[in-house]
Amino acid sequence: MTDKVTASAPGKLILFGEHAVVYGHPCIVTAVDQRLFVTVERNGKDTFHLSAPDLGLTAYSKTTNDLGGSGLPKAVRFIEVFYKRFLEKYPQERGIDVVTKSEFSDSFGFGSSSAATVAFAKALVELYEIDLTDKELFDFCYGAVLEVQGVGSGFDVAAAIYGGTIYYVTPGKVIETIYEEELPIEVGYTGIKADTPTLVRQVAELKRKKPRTVRGIFDQIDKVTKEAKRKLMEENFAEVGKLMVENQNLLNELGISSVELDRLNKVSMEAGALGAKLSGAGGGDCMIAVVDGKKNEVVKAMKKNGEWLDVIIGAEGVRVETDE
Repeated sequence: MTDKVTASAPGKLILFGEHAVVYGHPCIVTAVDQRLFVTVERNGKDTFHLSAPDLGLTAYSKTTNDLGGSGLPKAVRFIEVFYKRFLEKYPQERGIDVVTKSEFSDSFGFGSSSAATVAFAKALVELYEIDLTDKELFDFCYGAVLEVQGVGSGFDVAAAIYGGTIYYVTPGKVIETIYEEELPIEVGYTGIKADTPTLVRQVAELKRKKPRTVRGIFDQIDKVTKEAKRKLMEENFAEVGKLMVENQNLLNELGISSVELDRLNKVSMEAGALGAKLSGAGGGDCMIAVVDGKKNEVVKAMKKNGEWLDVIIGAEGVRVETDE
């Protein structure tokens, strides 16, 4: 019987289809090689103890009967809610100690909450020798995310589990790996953490006021995303770049870009990128640029106008790191 397991899950970046994915359209999301690690160890008591020093939480404890509830600290709520749901399905007599460690800041918009949920889930099912398929693990984790947030597309959960580059339709209706290798994409960071819920509400309000206009934009994003899927599978990165520019223009019509994102997109293109766009909800966070032989020039431009993130795009999904 295993007493201690460490698992890790990657962060994510969305390549195509942001915002439209909330309304049933497809998106393309990829895993990045910066990972979040979770170690789970049996403690022989009826307590749940969590240490998440990267998130400012070092000594959090509850009895297993008191899990969940309102007002949970941000650093613990996804893991705690998943654990509560896990114990409802797979009752255990004794609790666990949990330690998390992240290779990336939660400021980057890499999906740290989903990565933490997935890594914790993988470590937990491994610890108790429960055999779940990737889709079963996705459904389990996605259910916990929905319980915490009330809403959520789930593409970040899928990226953390499956890795690589995925074509995704909410709520996990389609999870298709379309590219498994590293992608020739560089990532720039604005230095500004985006407020995703506010931006999602902003688009929802625009949709309420101008339903026909926004539906038209979403339909065009849908077409761009489906075409990008084909071009990625063909490794036609010049066309992928053009489609990124088209996707960015459509996102501009939704009003969710920013001066900083636009500047990073512009300088990347001027430095030789095949295409560039924001990645995520907008308002800040990250942008991405497709490069082909002009990596050094594009990276230099990103560093001069923001921050370049040294990550590999298309990384491995959730995995067990130790089995002691």
